[in-house]
Amino acid sequence: MSVEKNTRKLDEGIVRDFSSRMSYASYLQLPTLLSAQHPVSRPEHHDEMLFIIQHQTTELWLKLVLHELRSTAAWLRDDDLGSALKGIARVKHIQKTLTEQWSVLATLTPTEYSQFRGFLGHASGFQSSQYRAVEFILGNKNGKMLSVFESDPEAHAMLEQLLNAPSIYDEFLAYLARQGFDVPESVLKRDVAQAHEFTPELVPLFKHIYENAADNWAAYEACEELVDLEDNFQLWRFRHLRTVQRTIGMKSGTGGSSGAAFLQKALELTFFPELFAVRTEIGQ
Repeated sequence: MSVEKNTRKLDEGIVRDFSSRMSYASYLQLPTLLSAQHPVSRPEHHDEMLFIIQHQTTELWLKLVLHELRSTAAWLRDDDLGSALKGIARVKHIQKTLTEQWSVLATLTPTEYSQFRGFLGHASGFQSSQYRAVEFILGNKNGKMLSVFESDPEAHAMLEQLLNAPSIYDEFLAYLARQGFDVPESVLKRDVAQAHEFTPELVPLFKHIYENAADNWAAYEACEELVDLEDNFQLWRFRHLRTVQRTIGMKSGTGGSSGAAFLQKALELTFFPELFAVRTEIGQ
């Protein structure tokens, strides 16, 4: 079909009447979604819309990350490693999108942000329950964080449940044990409400897997997928830190944290420390 006057003709079969049919907008609840941006600055500052949409889209992606990681944990419990790896692969793509989004927010200059930052009060990304949930399900448990969400019973309950549930790493280690790998009993019976800490006894297990990859390919591939997951998460944390430094320097956060200094400490946190430690041991 040729295009005349730079205008396409509409196909005859295109549906036009949605009086009794579900439309794209109704399926996606677009009237609700697109009416959820309410700048609070007075007079309204042009760049606040960017700030709101940046954080709202982040929360939508985090919702999908949690959806995938919850299923990944369930698949690992069912010894369905293939489905679990598919879930992790999808999360890795979402992480890349989330990291790239910081470049959009970085277009907000310090002068522009300062003109509406004061209107935010104590609202802060520090209070993102979904971000904390992702940290918890990956193994960075911190029960003290729950106090931030006491005024939000639903968010508090979600985080409390994840705090007391095995992390992705706990589930993976339990999977390895069921497959006959020598996982220490102390690891399998640890208090899952605590953050996983480096356990030297796990390093020989991973060294065996890596040095015998051909015979343990599924476990080997899973280890590398988890390493990718942590690498991506740390890149996100780093871009977050650099964007904050670029925008507000070393000011305190609106939620009461020390701002960039607090984010810097997050780079020292780890999800799967033995998977990185084993690299020093391989070949020795």
